[in-house]
Amino acid sequence: MFDIGLLQVEQMVGMYLWPLFRIASFFMVVPLFGSNLVNQRARLGLSLAVTLVVAPVLPVMPGFSGMSVESYLIIVQQILIGAGLGFVIQLLFQVFILGAQMIAMQMGLGFASANDPVNGVSVVILGQMYLTLVMLLFILMDGHLVLIDILVRSFIHIPVGFDGLGSDGYWRLAMSGTWLFSSALLMALPAVTALLVINFAFGIMTKAAPQLNIFAIGFPFTMLMGLLIVWASQSGFLTQYLRFSDYALDFMASLMMGG
Repeated sequence: MFDIGLLQVEQMVGMYLWPLFRIASFFMVVPLFGSNLVNQRARLGLSLAVTLVVAPVLPVMPGFSGMSVESYLIIVQQILIGAGLGFVIQLLFQVFILGAQMIAMQMGLGFASANDPVNGVSVVILGQMYLTLVMLLFILMDGHLVLIDILVRSFIHIPVGFDGLGSDGYWRLAMSGTWLFSSALLMALPAVTALLVINFAFGIMTKAAPQLNIFAIGFPFTMLMGLLIVWASQSGFLTQYLRFSDYALDFMASLMMGG
């Protein structure tokens, strides 16, 4: 017979339980894994599998009573850490969706929308195309493996305890929306500027020839030129993705380091 006390059982359970909350909340928020296309049971199974693999190499977990207030505070802290790290990657994907919506509104394709099965919302067709490209690049460049590596390293830089990301880290997460809008505008600025010049030219034509039906000519021409501009801008799509992804990964690293 094994003589195992309640304290030993709690330590054995805590060795896997504390990391599970952080890993599960991360996979519930991060793109690809946290999309509506992935069943919740599949996400939970993936979280359990990752926890079983990485738990033996993680730092020693603190010992808390299972029914104590400290345990519930630790659970909330781990959920916030996992969700916060996954939220940064979610912002990376939303940069391209928001930038595509700016371009689509300028070229007259803002009304052409479709249901996004990943996020469960309606987005413009151009945004759906950009989201698909970002997902393909993310997988081809082993982004899912990088996320798991960052998640494992977070237990080293942010050990399981009461510290978490800190008030400064949560404030930086809240202010990261400014990076979202500025990056989306930076990505859409060349196309938006070119389309603005085209609309400006049509405005001059309307003044010069009032009898010209600007709506019958300008709308399809602007849409055609917008598609050509989007096609021409695809050559720099990879560069933009690398720049934004580097910033997102550096931002996650700074959150873990507390800097």
